[in-house]
Amino acid sequence: MQGGDGVVVGLGGGGGGEEEQVVNPWEVSAKDGGKIDYDKLIEKFGCQRLDDSLIRRVERLTSRTAHVFLRRGVFFAHRDFNEILDVYEKGEKFYLYTGRGPSSEALHLGHLIPFMFTKYLQDAFKVPLVIQLTDDEKCMWKNLSVEESQRLARENAKDIIACGFDVTRTFIFSDFDYVGGAFYKNMVKVAKCVTFNKVVGIFGFTPEDHIGKISFPPVQAVPSFPSSFPHLFAGKDNLRCLIPCAIDQDPYFRMTRDVAPRLGYQKPALIESSFFPALQGENGKMSASDPNSAIYVTDTAKDIKTKINRYAFSGGQDSIENHRKYGANLEVDIPIKYLGFFLEDDDELEHIRKEYGSGRMLTGEVKKRLIEVLTELVERHRKARAAVTDEMVDAFMAVRPFHICLLKDSKS
Repeated sequence: MQGGDGVVVGLGGGGGGEEEQVVNPWEVSAKDGGKIDYDKLIEKFGCQRLDDSLIRRVERLTSRTAHVFLRRGVFFAHRDFNEILDVYEKGEKFYLYTGRGPSSEALHLGHLIPFMFTKYLQDAFKVPLVIQLTDDEKCMWKNLSVEESQRLARENAKDIIACGFDVTRTFIFSDFDYVGGAFYKNMVKVAKCVTFNKVVGIFGFTPEDHIGKISFPPVQAVPSFPSSFPHLFAGKDNLRCLIPCAIDQDPYFRMTRDVAPRLGYQKPALIESSFFPALQGENGKMSASDPNSAIYVTDTAKDIKTKINRYAFSGGQDSIENHRKYGANLEVDIPIKYLGFFLEDDDELEHIRKEYGSGRMLTGEVKKRLIEVLTELVERHRKARAAVTDEMVDAFMAVRPFHICLLKDSKS
C-alpha cells in the first residue's frame, strides 16, 4: 500500500493479514506490545517528516523560540505545513482547527498536548481557531446517551478554555449544537464523494458497525473548510486551514484532502504529533480505562507522586551498583520521556539525560524532578479551570463573527 492523497491507506483497517501496528482514530497498538514505529507510519500514511529547516522558519516568521513540542520532535510530521508558512509570509492569514472527543469527565496529560501546542500556534501567528467537540462521535462509539455526551462536551470545554485561548479568536462548538446549515451542506458534499469501499479501506469499518459510524467521517472533515463557518469566514472560502492533531487522526484528513479539490476547496494542512506514552511504558497511548496508566488534570499532588514513584517505568538498573556502572537506558525510561514533554529548560533536560545516562544520577532523583514539574503543571491547570465559568463557556461557544482584523495582514 502507498500513502498520499487520493490513496486509501489504513494501518489496521480493512482486511489483510495481521498488521505489525494498528493506528487509527479508535485504536493504537503495536504487535506484541512493542513501540509504535513512526518512520513506518510516515511511509504508510504518506506524510512528511517535520525537519529543522521548517522549525527554524517558524522561529524566523514568528520572532519567538519554537515551542518545546517542536524543538523536541513531539510534533514530528506534517502535510503542507510549508504551504501554510508560505501563505503567512505573504502577509495572508490562515485558521487553526483542532478538536476533542468528550468521552470522560477529566482529561489526562496526553489530551492536553494538542491544546497546549494549538495555543502556542494561535499566539505566535495571531490567527483564528475553531475547536470541534465531537459529542456525537462519542455517543456512537462509547455508547453514551446524547445528554451525557453533551454534558461531557461542556465539561471538557472548561479544560480546553483553561489552556488560555483568546475568546476573541476562538470558536468552540459541539456537533450536537452546531451541525446544520452551511456545515451540513458541506457534510453532504463530502459524503457524496466517498464510496462505502473507500471508507471501509480507510477506517476499517466492519459489517457489524452501525451506520452512524460509517456516516461520521464527513462531520470531522468539514471544519477544514472555511465555508462551514459563514458567521466567521464569510467571503473567505480560500482561507487555508492548519490542523494540529495526533497522527492517529490522519485517516480523517487523508480522506478530506482527497475530496477537497473535487469540491473546489483548499486541502487542509496538518501538523501531527506522536503519542504520549503510558506510565507503564511506550506501547501506544494512554488508556482512560486504567487510571494508573496516566496523570490526570484532576490528580492531587499526592496522586502524582504515588503514580510516578509506583508506576512510571524506569530505565535504571536493578541495583545502585549496576546503575553507577552501566547507567540508565534512556530509550525506555518514562520519567525522561515525560520530562522531554514538560520540562521547558533545554539545558536542564540535557544535564539530566547526561547524568542519568552515565549512572551519576539515580532513578529516584529523576522521578523527584518529574513529580515537581507535573505537580506545578497540574496545579496551574486546576486553578485556571476553576476560574472558568458557565458564562465563559457560553462566550466561547457563541455564534458570533471574529473581528475582521484577524483576517487581514499578519501584523494585525
